[in-house]
Amino acid sequence: MGAGHGHKLHYHGHSVVHRAPAHLKVASLLVFMLVVVATSRTWFPVFGVYLALLVAVIAASKVPPLYIVKRMVVEVPFVVFALLMPFVATGPRVDVLGLSLAEDGLLAAWGLLAKGTLGVVASLTLAATTEPRDLLAGLERLRVPHQLVQILGFMIRYLDVVTEEMRRMRVARESRGFSARSVRHWPVVARSAGALFIRSYERGERVHLAMLSRGYTGSLTPGATTPGATNATPTTAAPSSTTPGNHA
Repeated sequence: MGAGHGHKLHYHGHSVVHRAPAHLKVASLLVFMLVVVATSRTWFPVFGVYLALLVAVIAASKVPPLYIVKRMVVEVPFVVFALLMPFVATGPRVDVLGLSLAEDGLLAAWGLLAKGTLGVVASLTLAATTEPRDLLAGLERLRVPHQLVQILGFMIRYLDVVTEEMRRMRVARESRGFSARSVRHWPVVARSAGALFIRSYERGERVHLAMLSRGYTGSLTPGATTPGATNATPTTAAPSSTTPGNHA
């Protein structure tokens, strides 16, 4: 990946939020989420204040609200779980639109939806206003373990690769007349997912062996862990041209 490549979650802009240091934005997100999680789910007006604060930040960032809303699909599993809680929870019941729902389940569902939605919106806002390379540099500045930053860097670097391979597998299935329209087709989709996992795992092994053959000892030069870096030059001396690793 060249330096010109961005991430699909990032929205290019030059607002004051975009220009803010990445490590400050990461720290602010962490503090915000700790406060949200620690807030009692019965303090309903406070959640309105949190939402207003997020709306103000999004407005200052000039990121279109629809851009954030479209990417909130990641929250769907939590929404489904929250909708089921009033039905499966025990305790006093209350009738809502002819349905018998548990009061504790309703309160728990509200807390999950409110805190989860605030967390998703805040995280998407950070991703939309921060380049991946700046985000990783900010984590390093916050003294996050270097190995963890490397893992995150490679995950971002190869996320698009794996996504594109998944798309090619879907196109190959559809070109052969396959379309997952019922539960009977799930085994085929599951086998495809397994094949994708094995290919990704093998690719990771090959990349790691190639790095070792070039003298990788567990640390990279500054900036090499970021997705924008074009060369992952190890801190040790580079092997000579006769080293077999140069042809990996």
